[in-house]
Order: sequence, then structure tokens, then C-alpha cells
Amino acid sequence: MKRNDSCWCGSGKKYKKCHLDFDERIDGMTFSKKKGQLKPPHKLINNAGDIEKIKRAAEINTGALDLAGSLVKAGIDTLKINDAVHEFIVGHGGHPSCLDFEGFPKSICISVNDVVCHGIPSAETILQDGDILNIDITTDVDGFFADASRMFTVGKISPEAEKLVRVTKEIMEVGIAAAKAWHFVGDIGAACGKLAHENGYSVVTDLGGHGVGKDFHLEPFVSHDCASETGMLLVPGMVLTVEPMINAGKKNVVVDEDDGWTVYTEDGSLSAQWEKTILITENGVEVLAS
Repeated sequence: MKRNDSCWCGSGKKYKKCHLDFDERIDGMTFSKKKGQLKPPHKLINNAGDIEKIKRAAEINTGALDLAGSLVKAGIDTLKINDAVHEFIVGHGGHPSCLDFEGFPKSICISVNDVVCHGIPSAETILQDGDILNIDITTDVDGFFADASRMFTVGKISPEAEKLVRVTKEIMEVGIAAAKAWHFVGDIGAACGKLAHENGYSVVTDLGGHGVGKDFHLEPFVSHDCASETGMLLVPGMVLTVEPMINAGKKNVVVDEDDGWTVYTEDGSLSAQWEKTILITENGVEVLAS
């Protein structure tokens, strides 16, 4: 690309005024094949206009999570929460991204107790005192996506469940703090894994975070238990999720053979997950959806 060409990012600016220095900085770095270090492709870099559109999806997504949380109580079935959130997202000009994604039958995921993720809302799943649950929502608006999940509790929960929920949120936050421009995605997993193991928990590694923004799932895969300085380089303009799935028991998981979606802990132990969509900036991160 020549210096006076329009920049590849779609900003409309000349290359020399936009991403020339950015590309030169990446090209000047040494990448370790042994550590699986990778250059980020240009398609993962969002310009200012892209980011504003992702923020619009994030605004609706956050409102949807607020609504979902307000409905959590003993005696409600998870389908009612799903339906209310669906109406909220559609009513605000968005689309619930989970609906019909690779055949997923509902608009959001609700995962209760030993369900790690991808729990399918159902009229038969009725929340009870002592339950912990993750509600995971992704919203797209005009082809731009934002993704987040939160844990909720029903009535009085056990001390063990309370600690798992609380520490899992802390694990997500240390992972986000480790996400820095010009460092590697593996730093996120190293930070998450360290805190999880210090608390006696295991980290699900079959599933993880991902790039998001111009599509539901993009590179890079974000492991939450791995070595530092591994994987893809993080650079300003990348948008991704940090969403550790933490088990009270072992990390092994199984997928429901009947529905093909619901992921359970293999040993029946409790699982928790928190998720935020973050933007990598030159000076840290900006949380877009939470």
C-alpha cells in the first residue's frame, strides 16, 4: 500500500496518516513460532466508525442483561426470561444473535448450576432458591455485534457457591487487566489461570473467548488458562471477549447428547462465568459490553 492511498481500515484517511506507523511497528517485531505468536490480520482492526456501531449494539445488550437480571427470582422459568429479553432487543432495533445461530433454538443462553454454558431456556427449567446462573446475551445491530454475560443468584446460596461466583468475576477482571496493546493474547489466559488455581478452581479450556464486532465469532481464540506471551498480538482497534468459565471441580465438560448444545461439568460440580466485550486501546482497554 502506498503512503497516499486510502487506509486499508476503511477510515477514509490516507494510509500515512492512519495505519502506516501501526504496520511498521508490527513488521519490526520478532514473532516466536515456538510460542505460536501471530500477527493480527487487518480484518480484525476496527476503525472509529466500526467502534461506534459496536457500542450501539453493546448499549442494547447491556440493557437486555439489566432486564434479565431484574426477572431472576425463585419460581420463574428461564423461557420467560428469554422471551422478555427477545422483545427488548428487537424493540430497540437489535437482533438476538444466538437465535438460530448454527441451529441454537432460543435468543439467549441461561446456564444454571452445573451447566457451564449454552444452556437452552425452557419452560421446564424453573429457578429455585440456592441456584446460581449465567445469562449470556449477544446483540447485533446492522451487522455489528456485542457480547456479555453475568452471574445471578437466587435466594440464599451456599458459601461455596458465593465464593465461586465472586472469584470468577475477579478472574475475569484480572484477565481484562492483562489485555494490553503490543502484548499477546496468552497474557489474558495466564492471569486468569493463575488466580483460578490459587483458589482451588479449574478452568474450562475446551471453550473460551473470541474476537467480536464485525461478526459473532472472530479470531483470536482467548484461552483462560495458558502460557503468557503466546498466541496473537493484541493491538489497538481489536475487540474481543474475556469470559472465563470456572469450575469448582475438574475442568472436564460434556455436551448434552439430546440437544447438542448444553455444556455440563463432567463431575457435576458448580460452574460460573462472567464475560465482557473489550476494546484494545493504546493506553489500556475500554469495556464496551458488560
